Amino acid sequence: MIKRIKKKIYNKFFKEFHVNNKQSVDINYSDISNEEREILNMVTPYTLTSKERIVSLIRAVKYIEKNKIEGSIVECGVWKGGSIMAVLKALLNLKNCDRHVYLYDTYEGMSEPTEVDKSVRGESATTAYQKKDETWNRIACFSALDEVKANIQSVKYPQDKIHFIKGKVENTIPMVAVPDKIAILRLDTDWYESTLHELNYLYPKLVSGGVIIIDDYGHWEGCRKAVEEYIDNNNIKLFLNRIDYTCRMGVKN
Repeated sequence: MIKRIKKKIYNKFFKEFHVNNKQSVDINYSDISNEEREILNMVTPYTLTSKERIVSLIRAVKYIEKNKIEGSIVECGVWKGGSIMAVLKALLNLKNCDRHVYLYDTYEGMSEPTEVDKSVRGESATTAYQKKDETWNRIACFSALDEVKANIQSVKYPQDKIHFIKGKVENTIPMVAVPDKIAILRLDTDWYESTLHELNYLYPKLVSGGVIIIDDYGHWEGCRKAVEEYIDNNNIKLFLNRIDYTCRMGVKN
């Protein structure tokens, strides 16, 4: 009985995510290059994001390189490192090893959610957090720093260009290592408070022509609320393009 209840709760949180991940774009679609297929195959074991999101991320890297967009690459919410591995491999393929990469994460799993952090189906993330059971363990996406480093090092990008910042973003940004210019800003910490904090301190450093990626805009209401609140309060004109059911991407004016 207990196992069935746990499974039911987990399915409520992640049914839509898993369906979209399994039914995402076919790796053999004609508009996906051989290079992109290679990267997809490489990073799939290290990410929960859909193939659409990974392909869009690879193309964002190509875009900033082609258009000589200055700045570092920043990711908040790293998990096992799959997304940033795709970025680094794309940079290597373009023969650019000069960009610095900043990776912010607790490296101890998801931080505590608040009451506003509900899925699109209305389930509260705080309920799972308070139980701290098997369901939360799945939601928390735990991956230790040593594991993440090993995964990322396998790409062979210069390690002196990769900066791992451990801790809640609310405690590390802007106090610890924040670049002056950002070319790609990828936010994947799910919750309202962390997302709003990241936007407050990092979006101003995203250069004109830089790319912002919000991974959880469509799935977590808190994330979407933070994005819309920040945009409205700062009178920002930003078109957020739908990549899949949850991810949004835009280019700063």
